[in-house]
Amino acid sequence: MLSLVKPTTAKTTPSMEEYTEMFGDINLTIGMLSKEDNISKEDIYSHLASFIQNTDILDDAIVQKLIYYTSKDMRDEDIPREIRMLAGEVLVSLAAHDFNSVMYEVQSNFKILELPNEFVMLALAELASSYVSQSIPFMMMTLLTMQTMLRLVEDESMRQTFCIALEKFSKAIYKYVNHWKDFPYPKLDANRLSDKIFMLFRYIMEKWTSQASPITTLAIVKICGPTISLLLHREEFREYALGQITWLLTHYKDKESDFYLTQSLKQILTAMVLYDIVLPMNLRRSILASLLHQFCRVPEPPIKENKIEASSCFLVLAHANPADLLEFFDEQIRSTNEAVRTGILTLLRLTINAEEPRFRNHTTSIERTAKVVMSDPNVKVRKSTLLLIQTMCEKGYIEAREGWPLINYIFSQFAMSNRNLEKPVKSNSQDDENEERSIQETSLEVLKSLDPLVIGMPQVLWPRILTFVVPEEYTGTLDYLFNIIRILVMAEEKKKRDIQESTALVISTGAVKLPSPQQLLARLLVIAMLASLGKLCGVSAIGLLKIVPEVIHPKLVDLWKTRLPELLRPLEGNNSSIVLWETMLLQLLKESLWKISDVDWTSQLSRDFSQQMGSYSNSSIEKKFLWKALGTTLASCQDTEFVSSQIKEFLVTPSQLGDQRQGTTSILGYCSENHLDIVLKVLKTFQDKEKFFINRCKGIFSGKKSLTKTDLILIYGAVALHAPKQQLLERLNQDIMDQILLLYNQCSQVLGMSVINKDMDLQMSFTRSITEVGIAIQDAEDCNKFQFIYKEVLVGFMLDLIKDEPLNSLASPVRWKVLIALRYLSKLKPVLSLNDHLNILEENIRRLMPLPPLEKLKSAGETDKDKERINFLYERSMDALGKLLRSMIWDDMDAQNCEEMFNLLRMWLVSQKEWERERAFEITSKILTNDVEAPQNFRIGSLLGLLAPHSCDTLPSIRQAAASSTIGLFCVKGICLEVDRLRDLQDGLKSSDEQVQIRIASKIAKIICKFIPTEEIQAFLEETLDGLETLNPMCTKACGIWMIAALKEHGAVLEDQLLEILSTTYHHMPVLRQKEESFQFMLEAIAQIASFHMDAVVVNLLQKPLPFDRDTKTLWKALAENPASSGKLLRSLIRKLEARLEDDIAGVDAISVACAIYEVILTGTHVTHLYPELFTLLLKLISCSLGLKMPTSTLSQRRRVMQLGEQQQTPNPCRLSTATLKCLQAQAMKEGLAKESDEGDNLWNLLSNPDTHHLGVCALARSMAVWQQGIILDIMEYLLSSLTSSSENYRITGTAFFSELMKEPILWKHGNLRDVLIFMDQSAWDSNAILRQMAIRGLGNTACGAPHKVKKHKQIMLESIIRGLYHLARTEVVCESLKALKKIMELLTERDISFYFKEIVLQTRTFFEDEQDDVRLTAILIFEDLASLTGRRWKIFFAEEVKKSMISFLLHLWDPNPKIGAACRDVLVICIPFLGLQELYGVLDHLLEQDLPRARDFYRLFCMKLAKKNQEILWILHTHSFIFFNSSWEMIRSAAVKLMDAIILHLTSQYVELLDREQLTMRLQALRQDSCISVQRASEAALQTLLRRCKETSIIL
Repeated sequence: MLSLVKPTTAKTTPSMEEYTEMFGDINLTIGMLSKEDNISKEDIYSHLASFIQNTDILDDAIVQKLIYYTSKDMRDEDIPREIRMLAGEVLVSLAAHDFNSVMYEVQSNFKILELPNEFVMLALAELASSYVSQSIPFMMMTLLTMQTMLRLVEDESMRQTFCIALEKFSKAIYKYVNHWKDFPYPKLDANRLSDKIFMLFRYIMEKWTSQASPITTLAIVKICGPTISLLLHREEFREYALGQITWLLTHYKDKESDFYLTQSLKQILTAMVLYDIVLPMNLRRSILASLLHQFCRVPEPPIKENKIEASSCFLVLAHANPADLLEFFDEQIRSTNEAVRTGILTLLRLTINAEEPRFRNHTTSIERTAKVVMSDPNVKVRKSTLLLIQTMCEKGYIEAREGWPLINYIFSQFAMSNRNLEKPVKSNSQDDENEERSIQETSLEVLKSLDPLVIGMPQVLWPRILTFVVPEEYTGTLDYLFNIIRILVMAEEKKKRDIQESTALVISTGAVKLPSPQQLLARLLVIAMLASLGKLCGVSAIGLLKIVPEVIHPKLVDLWKTRLPELLRPLEGNNSSIVLWETMLLQLLKESLWKISDVDWTSQLSRDFSQQMGSYSNSSIEKKFLWKALGTTLASCQDTEFVSSQIKEFLVTPSQLGDQRQGTTSILGYCSENHLDIVLKVLKTFQDKEKFFINRCKGIFSGKKSLTKTDLILIYGAVALHAPKQQLLERLNQDIMDQILLLYNQCSQVLGMSVINKDMDLQMSFTRSITEVGIAIQDAEDCNKFQFIYKEVLVGFMLDLIKDEPLNSLASPVRWKVLIALRYLSKLKPVLSLNDHLNILEENIRRLMPLPPLEKLKSAGETDKDKERINFLYERSMDALGKLLRSMIWDDMDAQNCEEMFNLLRMWLVSQKEWERERAFEITSKILTNDVEAPQNFRIGSLLGLLAPHSCDTLPSIRQAAASSTIGLFCVKGICLEVDRLRDLQDGLKSSDEQVQIRIASKIAKIICKFIPTEEIQAFLEETLDGLETLNPMCTKACGIWMIAALKEHGAVLEDQLLEILSTTYHHMPVLRQKEESFQFMLEAIAQIASFHMDAVVVNLLQKPLPFDRDTKTLWKALAENPASSGKLLRSLIRKLEARLEDDIAGVDAISVACAIYEVILTGTHVTHLYPELFTLLLKLISCSLGLKMPTSTLSQRRRVMQLGEQQQTPNPCRLSTATLKCLQAQAMKEGLAKESDEGDNLWNLLSNPDTHHLGVCALARSMAVWQQGIILDIMEYLLSSLTSSSENYRITGTAFFSELMKEPILWKHGNLRDVLIFMDQSAWDSNAILRQMAIRGLGNTACGAPHKVKKHKQIMLESIIRGLYHLARTEVVCESLKALKKIMELLTERDISFYFKEIVLQTRTFFEDEQDDVRLTAILIFEDLASLTGRRWKIFFAEEVKKSMISFLLHLWDPNPKIGAACRDVLVICIPFLGLQELYGVLDHLLEQDLPRARDFYRLFCMKLAKKNQEILWILHTHSFIFFNSSWEMIRSAAVKLMDAIILHLTSQYVELLDREQLTMRLQALRQDSCISVQRASEAALQTLLRRCKETSIIL
């Protein structure tokens, strides 16, 4: 269906609006195409094009019609050209739905030797362009036909059409040639196609080009691109194809057509790259020259599109042969033509930006090309050159050897512009000034965007970039210049930190003359003055001074490091004073000059000390004093040059000092007390000049003694230790620690590669040096404020050293010394994070704890001395580890951090290896000593649970240490214990008797458990429960003893923690279940808790997720099986359930109580006394939870062992409640309180389903043991409130339950059902259909239980029940009302119902045809009862109703339900007398026979009798039969037709004439098509009977 929207064209006419209203159907739209209205056709085709494009499926017939009309209109010369074009577009778009048909239609109008219609040719071209895959198989035929037409083409317009077609055919074939694998059919011979293209193209080039008009020439130009590209793939055609390029180049004339010519060239060049064809030199140069002209021509600038295409051509040429292109550029750029130079520079920039990979190999050529124009004064050339340099810098096209002139050019252009702006040219002065400003801005923009860290740039820039700092002409560039220098220096510093030797900025300056340090200082100080004016370059100068002090003078490092930040502070405000700023700069200069001064006196004294050096032996005390005195003298000497020379001499020839290591270490260490700068400088100089190569072997091979790097590491440590306390910290990081780390890293390298160093001397020296640095920092002034930045690095080195130690032996002191160094480092700032502390401790613990047993370690020693050494190292290492742990744990004032660090020992304290546990407990006992104090919030509960059970461990040493640690745990918290008594008991743990150990552990537990803080009992119990899971049997017993002792001591006051304790216990149940002894301890613990807090235990268990898992059920079972608490438990649960259902709303908490009751009852708990209340509460819970859903509770914080195949399911609240009631009823039946339901197990399905809940309640009520009057009456009492509940579900439940009890006479006698009857009557008028149904059922059942109440309240009951007959929307209400009405009518007399008789009759009749069997049956039975209750007043009325109802009774004799058939027979027998038709009794008697008569026979006999007696009733039956022809029951439709047949047969001629024969015939004819064969046959027979009767009466049918 095509629905046309409003046309988008402006040609809207009144007639078009009329047409638009008619275009509701595609067929109507197609029909409009046959009309001669060209205006409407234009709109129709526009809409058809849109419709076809947006429709996936079109009917074939519609497609064929559209092809016919569009082809016809496309070829019609009388139709306007626009419409023919639109028709062609629609025809081509139809190819998406049926390509073959479209192609057939077009080809049928494309004939050999006959010029085609212009639009046929265009359609073929468009098909080839839009549907390449489908068109290729037809291409050969098309080209052959096209070839026969060429000689016939004379018209310019047709020639242009042929050119368009050839262009698109060439593109399609070109695509196929290069992508034939993507096409869905076997490969075709593409050479045949290209042969035809060649013939066509050659003919056009030879015959048409010479006399072609400009428009035709443009069409031929467009052909050349795709056609030559196609021909190039054939070697035999290449020469001809390339020859046509020359023709193309000669037609560069008109800028409007030049774009298409350049576009063709681009296509050809792309194809040449694809086919790897090399252009001849002359042709290539011609192309390059033409393209360059197009890109650069000045008189008539090219249009934007042509210029873009030309640049694309250059990119293709750059990809094909970058060297040739650059050579061409180099030739052309040497001309002085401004346009050529700017064009070439722009093309170079575009090519570099395109990031052609092959182009990067010619960076030097590009640089040379750029240098050619550097002397050009033309502004545009200068600007283009700057932009090219900018791009080269960004893309890394700068080489270290050739790149500096380019950078220099940027600054020189800025300077030139400055000079030109100062002396502008007179002519065009304003324009020249603007151009120079543009150059200036471009230069600054290039510098601003310059990234000095691009590959190759640091080598180009440094240090030559400094040449631009001093000259005044570059002042305007200083903002960006300083930034470049800052980035370079900071990058170098970063490299120095990352790798030890930087190469980035170390390069020869070549011919460039750098400024002297004095010059730089002067310049920077002058520029810094500008900072007071708020200029950025002034602040940048100060920043530069801050980061390059070494460039000015090495001694100024410390001075400027502290002074320059102070110098910058006034600039932070907005009110900086120029005078103040000037004063501060002068002061900085004075301090700097003073820093560089020197004095001479002390130098001679130092020489005298040196001369006496050979007078003493190396081991004498004099020599040692002399070393220190010499060092002290040098420290006092102010002649820095002399001091430097002396220190240098000692470093170069240390042998003159005797013991070179001790001598140099002492002298330099003491000298550093006053001359720290000189010492460090000389050390650094010495390091740079000396070439250490395999330094440990150097003295052996050369025979010459010299200092090694290891010696220098020790010297630096001594320098730090003796340095002035007020100077040390500011120099430590850069000048001492940098060098120590540098030397250590160099010693760890072989041939420049890092290796794992196994040199014991180096490791020990490095560790000693770091230890001395740590001691020095702690002794220094303001050490608490000092942030030691190398702390983390040094800690890493220490950890690396200890990691390298083997785990199977203890032969070196490295572990011991590293632990000492780490202890001192740990006290320094910055304070490491908790994770770092944990990492340090964990790594050291892991390197000592897993060592083999001590005896096995000692066995590795060959001699006793070796064994003693191993034992010594073992003890010292363990002691050092204990001190490290103790220091790091108790130095941290955060209790939580202390606990985290302590927990690192946890895995070793519970290790399966005895010797590992032994070490862990020995270290723990050293940590927990009397002389330490834990943080205030340090918690001991968990640790106590971890340590105490090991007082029964396997080794005496472990038991002793565990007891000692347990006692110490309370001591660090300041808790006083009976220490002496506990120490005595601790000694008893040396016994190997397990019973003795258990007794002692029990005594210790009783004493200590009194002092456990109440708030930590939970953590203690959690730990002991973990121990029950994992520890060995003896420790497990100890866990149980400690746990029970703690609960006995603190159980009464654990109310606040009880729920968490129980939750923790529950968490461990799945695992403890697997260990019988541990499980018994846990059950005993729960019993202990329950003895104090039974209610709390119950509440805790009720909080478990639903459905309860096995462990929760086990706990309920355990509580229920306890004789002392089972009754109390059930009463408690009933109270909780009652409280949680107080508002008649069921939540998850109520469901949990029900599930708990289920588990309790399941154990066999007696329910006799609690049954009524429990029954009604559970029934109420089921009612309130109907349809309720809740998500599965998350099982976090607990572990659950699931059985094989078991799946966790989402709990259904109502089903859980129903299961509990089912369990209760089962127990009640055992105790004789209830009976089996007549519904069996289906009762519980009915009860839990919201749709059948009321039926389940009724079935449940019927299962009550009526003989248990007391129980039933109690249940009724509890349930009475349900009738007035705010919950509709609960009202339904109560009403349904009482509706069944209403029929029990004994309950009427003893119960208060009179009140219930009133509620029933009220509910019978309720808007809820189910509630109304149950109330009406109760009213009906009252007839069984209390007939006298029916007679007493007949009026209100009849009104309520009759009203239910009007509830047509709910059949169940109607059905219930009919049943109740029948029950009540059996108790009433004619007089009782007289007032309602007519209403009952009329309402009852409406249900004779109801779809539900119960409704039909009950209605018929009521009608039968009404017949017996018909009084004189209503006899005539009832007779008329019988006439109307007789058709239903007669037809439903063959109802699908046999009970209804029998009822109809009975009601006919009773109702016939009302019509005076007693003669029909004989006919009805046939229905009582065993074999029922056939319906046709019965109806003919019945109608025959009836016709003789009363033709009017027969006619009434005829009129009422029609509606049953449409009955949904086949048997009723068949019976209705058969009855009609019998009626027609026995109507008199007079009545036959009255028949609506046309309608009757039509109805019967329709029934002949019925799906039921019986209906078909009956209707056929009835038609025959009608025809026969009409003939008999001479009536024309």
